[in-house]
Amino acid sequence: MAVSGEEFDVIVVGAGVMGSSTAYQVSKRGHKVLLLEQFDFLHQRGSSHGESRTIRATYPEEYYYPMVMESYKLWEEAESHIGYKVYFRAQQFDMGSSDDKCLREVIATCQKHSIPHEILDRQQVSDKFSGRFDIPDNWVGVCTSDGGVIKPTKAVSMFQTLAIQNGTVLRDYMEVEDIRKDGVKGGVWVYTSNGEKFWGKKCVVTVGAWTTKLVKTVSGIDLPIQPLETMVCYWRIKEGHEDKYAIGGDFPTFASYGEPYIYGTPSLEFPGLIKVAVHGGYPCDPDKRPWGPGMALGTLKQWVEERLSSLVDSGGPVATQLCMYSMTPDEDFVIDFLGGEFGKDVVVGGGFSGHGFKMSPVVGRILTDLVLTGEAKGIELKHFRIGRFEENPKGNFKEFLHHVM
Repeated sequence: MAVSGEEFDVIVVGAGVMGSSTAYQVSKRGHKVLLLEQFDFLHQRGSSHGESRTIRATYPEEYYYPMVMESYKLWEEAESHIGYKVYFRAQQFDMGSSDDKCLREVIATCQKHSIPHEILDRQQVSDKFSGRFDIPDNWVGVCTSDGGVIKPTKAVSMFQTLAIQNGTVLRDYMEVEDIRKDGVKGGVWVYTSNGEKFWGKKCVVTVGAWTTKLVKTVSGIDLPIQPLETMVCYWRIKEGHEDKYAIGGDFPTFASYGEPYIYGTPSLEFPGLIKVAVHGGYPCDPDKRPWGPGMALGTLKQWVEERLSSLVDSGGPVATQLCMYSMTPDEDFVIDFLGGEFGKDVVVGGGFSGHGFKMSPVVGRILTDLVLTGEAKGIELKHFRIGRFEENPKGNFKEFLHHVM
């Protein structure tokens, strides 16, 4: 256990999936790492818990494609070291109106990167999935092989276990309240609310929904990262049809473009239930959350009834879970040096906007590159700069967004 005043090569603040992945990556390179968490490890108050996350290569923003593809490899590499699975393969199926800008950009990404894909009309969709999806006549479907489901709590535990095996020190119930530059010997001091402090040559901040609060305290920078409380819904598959929607068969992870953006996964965590949820939520203070009652479900009920061919009970979800998003105005990540007096000694990773979990292995690798070498290899980070919000409060220009409420 680390004691107050102890010194480290890198201190990682925040032990969700991004911080845990970073601690693993830094420690794998032989550096002394401290991983701090304000709550207990594997808690359910942030964005890294629960039963499933989707992974897909079909992004309208083509700059995510290389990050997802590297993440596939890094997920499997980590699994090979830990000895169990957190990533389960499936097809990916995207659907929406044929004139939807977002879906058209998904198709453009597939074409640009030569992703094998099928563009299907209503009848072809019905044929391919044996009637389990029913889309309107003016919609199209896009099917690719690179989809899948990740087990999030299990994945965070995997990264933490691998980090520990590499010598990382883990401390929970350590709320970081300040980070200060050491003007004498360099590096930074990290101060916790219980009076302990630790010195690190470098520091990585990955605190999810608390990013805006901590960054404001430390540097005065006002990052436009809005915490949202979102609700994940599980629906009962009608009796006799359960196997048709189970993971390991031909049923895909899926996304429905339009208003609202809806996504789902095959049945995995709860037998006989399928996850179908809306991408979005309601603004909140992460320290004063409403904890429900969740979002209005009228549109989602209608979607389940119409798109899943009445084979899933659309009367309402039989189970729900609450989770946090950390939304940027453009739904792109923040991966950058904090700058100012800290220069390149403090790196921030945040604003993962409800779609970053799948890329946590490569985000950990990038944050590690930045904090150890001052630059990241193989990935263009201009879209993730803090400074983009000074140039435009809405961030990166896009003709489309995923319609988050």
